[in-house]
Amino acid sequence: MEVILLERIERLGQMGDVVKVKDGFARNFLLPRKKALRANEKNLAQFETRRVDLEATNLTARTEAESVGEKMDGLYCNLTRQASEGGQLYGSVTARDVAEAATEGGFAINRGQVVLDRVIKNLGVHAIRVQLHPEISVTVNINVARSEEEAEVQKAAAERGDTDAVDAAAVLAAADAEADAEDVHVEEFFEEEALADAEAEIVEAGAEEEEVAEEAAPEAEAAEATEDDAGDDAGDDAGEDQAESEETT
Repeated sequence: MEVILLERIERLGQMGDVVKVKDGFARNFLLPRKKALRANEKNLAQFETRRVDLEATNLTARTEAESVGEKMDGLYCNLTRQASEGGQLYGSVTARDVAEAATEGGFAINRGQVVLDRVIKNLGVHAIRVQLHPEISVTVNINVARSEEEAEVQKAAAERGDTDAVDAAAVLAAADAEADAEDVHVEEFFEEEALADAEAEIVEAGAEEEEVAEEAAPEAEAAEATEDDAGDDAGDDAGEDQAESEETT
C-alpha cells in the first residue's frame, strides 16, 4: 500500500513523502495513528492544502521536544526488581515500566514513545531510547536493581564508564565487611585507651600513697621521739624514788 507521510517516520521517510509499506503496517499503525494518509489524488490535494499548517505544527512540537530533551537526556530511573544471585530477573522490564519510571522522574511519556529493541531480563543500567518527536530522541538510563543501595552502586559504576557487569551485591557486602572491621578497630582502640587509663590511675594512686607516707613520716618520728623521752623521764623518776627509800631505811 502507498501512503503519504504526515510526519517523519524513522527509516521510512519525511513529511510529504509517498512511500510503499506493508498493508498491515499501514492499517494497524500509520493510518489509525494519523501518521499517514492513503496515497490517492484526493488525499494528495488535501495534504498540499494542509502542508503549511502541518509544517508549522511540526515545528512547534519539535521545539518543545528539543526543550524537554535537553533536560531529559541521560536521566536515570531506578526500577526495583527481584532477581537471582546471578542477576537474572524474575520477569522482564517492559516499555510500560520504562514510561512509568520516566514519568515518576518528572517527564510524562507513554509506552509508545519507548523504543525497546531488546528484552531486559538482567540487573544493571540499560540505555533506552525515547522518541519525544519524530525528529527528536533522547536516552534514558533504566537502572534495574534489587534495592536502592544496589542501584546507587550500579549508577556510580556506569558514570565511571565501567562497561563490565557490576556485582552490586558483592560491592555492598565488601563495604559492610569493611565497616565491621572498622567498628572492631574502634572498639579495640577504646579498650586500649581504657586499659591505659586504668594503668595510669593505678600509678597515680601509688604515687599518692607514697606522698602521704612521706608526709606522715616526720610526724611518726616525732611521736616516737616523744615516747622515748617520756620513757626516759619515767625511768629517772623511778630511780630517784628508790634512792630515797633506801636512805630512809
